[in-house]
Amino acid sequence: MSVTATARITAVADGRGCTSLPVLESEGPLALRRTRSPDPAHTRVTVIGAMSAPLGGDRLGIEVRAGDGSRVTVDSAAATVALPGAGPDDVPASYDVRLDVGERAELLWLPEQLISARGSTLDMTTRVELAASARLVLREEQILGRHGETTGRLSTRLTVRRAGRPLFDQQLTFGPDAPGGWDGAAVLGGHRAVGQLLVVDPAFADHLPAPRLLGPTASLVPLAGPAVLVTALAADARLLRRLLDEALNELRGPARPLV
Repeated sequence: MSVTATARITAVADGRGCTSLPVLESEGPLALRRTRSPDPAHTRVTVIGAMSAPLGGDRLGIEVRAGDGSRVTVDSAAATVALPGAGPDDVPASYDVRLDVGERAELLWLPEQLISARGSTLDMTTRVELAASARLVLREEQILGRHGETTGRLSTRLTVRRAGRPLFDQQLTFGPDAPGGWDGAAVLGGHRAVGQLLVVDPAFADHLPAPRLLGPTASLVPLAGPAVLVTALAADARLLRRLLDEALNELRGPARPLV
């Protein structure tokens, strides 16, 4: 039987330089826990998988609201594995993420990898609404197949709006029934780990990093706004994470390293 569940997080500034969590609502396989942050200025929430999910037919979601002036990090305890459903019908699973970041607020969205297991079908959407002075660090990592297996079908779409205007809109599709050439030399080139790092910071309005390659399989591209996109390919999850972490620590500077 499929599962429908949405977890909700609301973070608010308490006026004393800290962030409280008036809403921390777990549901279904999505268990939320407040955890210790290496940066005391950031409140940290960790998503813990309470059961195997998403399976075929599941409808899962997470909603995060970072109120004005708040600072919150959301990560996960382990990778998310998309698995095929048990029923005879090939019904896709869906995973919807909604992030809303207020004025002078900062959200670090740093989940672990999403693994597309053989036979699975998952549609994932992430929609972000940013105030004009909001800061965002968003990391997405897709691993196409577990060790020694082919990938399932994975479709992801990331849409970001800042101050009510479009900032970024990207859709990726991999696996069976994906458009031809997705695993060819012009796209993945045999790699099975794909990652994106989006950093939005009003400070970039004064000094936007120049576009450049970050090694043979990664690039940094400034966007039309105070934002930077890093895209990377790697042979495995460990190498992909290293590429993205190095890029993020460079962009945030020595005074504000990766949380």
